Amino acid sequence: MKPFYITTPIYYVNDKPHIGHAYTSLACDVIARFKRLDGFDAKFLTGADEHGQKIEKAAAVKGIAPQAFVDEVSQSFRSLSDLLDLTNDDFIRTTEPRHVTAVQHLWKRLFESGSIYLGEYAGWYAVRDEAFYQEDELVEGKAPTGAEVEWVKESSYFFKLSAWAEPLLEYYAKHPEAIQPESRRNEVLRFIEGGLRDLSISRRTLKWGIPVPGDPDHVMYVWLDALTNYLSALGYPDDGYQFHWQQSIHVVGKDILRFHAVYWPAFLMAAGITPPKTVFAHGWWTVEGEKMSKSLGNVVDPVEMVDSFGSDAFRYFLMRDLSFGQDGDFSKTAFINRLNTDLANAYGNLCQRVLSFIYKNGEATIPTPGELTAEDHALVNLPAQLLPTLRTHIDNFHLNRYAEAIWQVIGEGNRYVDAQKPWALKKDDSLRMNTVLYNLCSLIKNVAILTQPILPLASSKILTILQAGNKDFSALEVALSPGQKIDEPQPLFAKHVV
Repeated sequence: MKPFYITTPIYYVNDKPHIGHAYTSLACDVIARFKRLDGFDAKFLTGADEHGQKIEKAAAVKGIAPQAFVDEVSQSFRSLSDLLDLTNDDFIRTTEPRHVTAVQHLWKRLFESGSIYLGEYAGWYAVRDEAFYQEDELVEGKAPTGAEVEWVKESSYFFKLSAWAEPLLEYYAKHPEAIQPESRRNEVLRFIEGGLRDLSISRRTLKWGIPVPGDPDHVMYVWLDALTNYLSALGYPDDGYQFHWQQSIHVVGKDILRFHAVYWPAFLMAAGITPPKTVFAHGWWTVEGEKMSKSLGNVVDPVEMVDSFGSDAFRYFLMRDLSFGQDGDFSKTAFINRLNTDLANAYGNLCQRVLSFIYKNGEATIPTPGELTAEDHALVNLPAQLLPTLRTHIDNFHLNRYAEAIWQVIGEGNRYVDAQKPWALKKDDSLRMNTVLYNLCSLIKNVAILTQPILPLASSKILTILQAGNKDFSALEVALSPGQKIDEPQPLFAKHVV
């Protein structure tokens, strides 16, 4: 099996998950599910970033030890997998021994290569971003992100980032797919072309972190620590990590692109490791045209959305309504309209009226078809013919186009029902009625196979009703067995009032 490896950023556990975390995780899950169905040995990683000054301060405010704090808060991110029906193979925590071992090994490799030296850092540090900023990067006395900064002066180990500007530019020239979308790639290239400064990678005043090998008075900079999770989850430094690493994709928010597309590949190349195949930076969500914030009370809570509408509905909207890579706006009205139009009226209605008709009027069995017309063949062949296009959409991160393409097939199915009128054929042409219904069952089965990455629960219900066995993409070519019993269908998607 061909390897495939996709990761979310590991989420910083100083607060509970919101729509942004759900969006990244869902995108990775959709892609990972597709790859598994398409015959890949796909691994999907998510996890929690549990070190750093923000954690240390948040734990102090609660009056508990940092480890106890992260044990409690990281659970809400682990629970996101169950809430959203994610299929992550692993959940990495940066406080785990396997991760500590990997990070300290990477540090030693960097030190031995001459890429790390001891010096003194004096500059601005933003606790919220866990990032250092130069004077010329500040905007009205704050970090470019708007975070408060504080002046830090202390002994520090440095990574020779300045030595990697040209190698990074050469690498990206040879691998244009390494940063996507193109607008983000251009942003990274401009940053590198502006010159890179050596990077402080340790702190003495911070205690909550991984100790520097050979100098425990220093703990590692949280980003060197955190980024290494992508390797530690694969078993680095053991050689086996390389199998999946060669096809590694990091999906991140655009706000942390610099860490993933400048610092991380420089660390890796300095340690003799090939950078990830692709870093894809997606956009941010606003809510009703406004930035999400606690003060405005407009933060979209995934738990509330799933409780109200179900996980499939939430998954579908996030993947369908926004071009992945661009900023998007969440509107509850648009959300409900999308559910009613695409799920209840289009997909749900097609399944319910066809399968209910068979269950009530066809002895609850798959009909035996007669000879198929050219129009019949055109309909039945649509899903399998669509698969190469869907592969392209997945590989290009066009997740909304993936859904759109399938819904065009669903639309063809509904138009076929309206044109063929099986309920009218029942009176005077039962053979043709059975042919039409068999074709529709075949279409519904294959559409359900293709919708599994986005709608895992509904797709499973449909395939169970039809008693379909194999559910990977090879089953697109497997015909349903006439005479096979079907289960009683139930409505798949509820309609909601705006």
